[in-house]
Amino acid sequence: MTVIINMRDGIDERKIRVAARFILEGKLVAFPTETVYGLGADALNGEAVRRIFEAKGRPADNPLIIHIADFSDLKKLASEVPKEAKLLAEEFWPGPLTFVLPRKEEVPLVTTGGLDTVAVRMPSHPIALSLIRASTPIAAPSANISGKPSPTLAEHVIDDFYGKIKAIIDGGETRIGVESTVIDLSSEKPTLLRPGGLPLEEIERVIGPVEIHPAVRGKLIDVARAPGMKYRHYSPNAQVIVVEGRRERVRAKIEELVREYRSKSYRVGVMATEEFEADEFFHLGRSEEEVARNLFKALRELDRRGVDVIIAEGVEEKGLGFAVMNRLRKAAGYRIVWA
Repeated sequence: MTVIINMRDGIDERKIRVAARFILEGKLVAFPTETVYGLGADALNGEAVRRIFEAKGRPADNPLIIHIADFSDLKKLASEVPKEAKLLAEEFWPGPLTFVLPRKEEVPLVTTGGLDTVAVRMPSHPIALSLIRASTPIAAPSANISGKPSPTLAEHVIDDFYGKIKAIIDGGETRIGVESTVIDLSSEKPTLLRPGGLPLEEIERVIGPVEIHPAVRGKLIDVARAPGMKYRHYSPNAQVIVVEGRRERVRAKIEELVREYRSKSYRVGVMATEEFEADEFFHLGRSEEEVARNLFKALRELDRRGVDVIIAEGVEEKGLGFAVMNRLRKAAGYRIVWA
């Protein structure tokens, strides 16, 4: 039986203590962050962390992010904290930014996917911070079955994990909707490993130019230094097709694809920033923030409505649009139609 802990109306310290006790006992607790819901366990308890991999069906070499509530905790997990990490933390923590740093021996290799580095962030969601402060640093990937769209509502977590984990904290909808940005600071040049909820432009404003890892652009790799780099991710059951190109041409191409697939008796869903005629439609919103917040919800909702094909409008690859396009292309298995 999974305990559903309702905190939609704000933090209840008694309920936080209950969830924290579960974490300290080595059990799994899903909780909201500002990005997506996380599936949490005691980061320094190897057996507890293994339960995350088992519950998600996650490959053992796909590292986890450790969530902390105080900058001093970073020094307990990383053997080196370079000046770039300090500058970025001062500017953006708590928030949707993850550092990859050299690992201290106290961090179990199961948590880092067998790597000599550790990924760490400080979330800004008050429930997440309260839970960490009441327990311990928490290893938490997104709270979804591995490969599926990430959860932005407690209902999404319930769909994937009810009866499989100890507790789910329902804190309502997450604010950002895509996972944290991951920057590797363990080598000579800062490198973007995953675009996310903090735009790359903001990071470069503080520390200067950042290299972009080839995996961000879809290059296959053997070793994942951060989540989301190596394996199939974010994919619904329906086939996803992303339409990219000039805006006026994108609309015409989406309409053409809808007609083509419906003529073959496919049930077609469209997710876009403007209205389309289709079997099912999900309006993503108009701003970068709205599109990011609605992205995973749209993929899950169109799946729930039983479509066979999802045609997704590509957005401009700047700001949060960089993270949105990274997730959309992965969800589509890089099935991209250019208009």
